[in-house]
Amino acid sequence: MDAKTIFHSGSHIAPLGLIVPEGARELGEKINNHLVSWAKNGPEEKETFIIESECPRFSSGDGKGMIKETVRGKDLYFVVDIGNYSCQYTLFDRKNSMSPDDHFMDLKRLIQATSGKAHRISVIMPLLYGGRQHRRSYRESLDCAVALQELQAMGVSNIITFDAHDARVQNAAPLMGFDNVMPTYQVLKALLHDFPDMLFDRSHFMVVSPDEGAMNRNMYYASVLGVDLGMFYKRRDYSRIVNGRNPIVAHEYLGDSVEGKDIFIADDIISSGESMLDIAYELKKRKANRIFAYSTYAIFTNGLKAFDKAFEEGVISGVLGSNLTYRTPALRSRPWFHEVDCSKYIAYFIAALNYDLSVSAIIDPSAKVHQLLKDHGFCPPDVK
Repeated sequence: MDAKTIFHSGSHIAPLGLIVPEGARELGEKINNHLVSWAKNGPEEKETFIIESECPRFSSGDGKGMIKETVRGKDLYFVVDIGNYSCQYTLFDRKNSMSPDDHFMDLKRLIQATSGKAHRISVIMPLLYGGRQHRRSYRESLDCAVALQELQAMGVSNIITFDAHDARVQNAAPLMGFDNVMPTYQVLKALLHDFPDMLFDRSHFMVVSPDEGAMNRNMYYASVLGVDLGMFYKRRDYSRIVNGRNPIVAHEYLGDSVEGKDIFIADDIISSGESMLDIAYELKKRKANRIFAYSTYAIFTNGLKAFDKAFEEGVISGVLGSNLTYRTPALRSRPWFHEVDCSKYIAYFIAALNYDLSVSAIIDPSAKVHQLLKDHGFCPPDVK
């Protein structure tokens, strides 16, 4: 069933509403545009599904959440980007960038502002709060687990996140819905659109995992494309701790030859990008052809100069990143950066939940990937 048919069926569980804080405004408006388009000329037609809200702050840093129209009986979806550090507020006459803690606190403020009147509350938080600290060692916090428990206690029914660093954190709140979504189809669609000469076969293309932690997502790409998979593992110096971690000594490669092949590397986050570049240089030493890196969250905490240099030297041919978190104007202007739009995917998810339909086909997009391959003249692995 397509999205327009869903909206025209008139069998939703409650009227739909989106609450979009400042940090997720761009993504939220794109999602809203899809929903408005599908609902047009149907019983749920609206000019916008976004419910106006605000989180003003006092100069001391205290704040409050405000929802400016009724939400009684509505099926509410909060769209939150906890990684948008471009949002600022005044703190004692100084501009202060919002941290993930600030964004999460504003989310809780807005949920409080609903006063328990909504029919159901779901939170779309692509970049999961506290998700990078996914394992607890002795005398360490596990913020993500506590955050999920807090949201559950506040009445949240569902969490939708993308490419969680470790989705097992959902075990902290087992009675709350938790969907960890992988935008595989959207990534491959963007890759084929921007690089139409791409050949998805074993002779010309290969998937390489950057480390053992990313094996599952890269294994999926290799499986749906029917190509070979290689991997790197990080050899660390366990006798030292630098910045809270054991430093990486070397990246060791395991797998078939990459010589002459285009390489695709997928990870959840490009933070500093050092590991991704180390791997790209190692692959070039092994005579790989073009190298394409993808991360769901391309945040580049150490800037872009190292990737500019790698692109100029022909080491990296392209970096793909989603629009699920904030991207700086500088990043979006780079010739090597290719954006993956996931707003329609989220809108499909919202439509399915609002009409109480199964989302299994959305979570597992294998059929759509195989149709994409057929449309571009490739033979999917399941029909070879």
